[in-house]
Amino acid sequence: QLQDFVCSSSPVPSKMVSFEMNDLKKIGLGLTGFGVFFSFLGIVFFFDKGLIAMGNILFLSGLGLTIGLKSTMQFFTKPKNYKGTISFGAGFFLVLIGWPFFGMLLEAYGFIVLFSGFWPTLAVFLQRIPILGWIFQQPFVTSVWISQHRHFFFVAESYEA
Repeated sequence: QLQDFVCSSSPVPSKMVSFEMNDLKKIGLGLTGFGVFFSFLGIVFFFDKGLIAMGNILFLSGLGLTIGLKSTMQFFTKPKNYKGTISFGAGFFLVLIGWPFFGMLLEAYGFIVLFSGFWPTLAVFLQRIPILGWIFQQPFVTSVWISQHRHFFFVAESYEA
């Protein structure tokens, strides 16, 4: 249940966030997963530009179906996300014109900048996976995660200033 993942420190504690899973969202999650998979295959096969481009297209279309086209456009066009959006878009363009290594570097940077706000949610999700969650609940992994998370935000904030 996604409702179990809602943090207890939410601004409105009396209401739980509901996430209705209709067919379009299921297809969107599938496309997003295939996009990540094809991008991974493209990297494994020595930066094959066809696989990476297909992975990018599948990822973006899956994201659009999962959260909706309007929400996707609003997410990428927020002023605080401009740096990540431009980096991701320039990386995608470099992949399409035949420079997959440099394109993936730019895309990875853009991805980290765009989705850096979701890392705490990802950490909670990973800790609740049955077998894998036990590893992420260990004190060593948790301390590394927290120190890297703080270091990343300190570095990101120093660049923005």
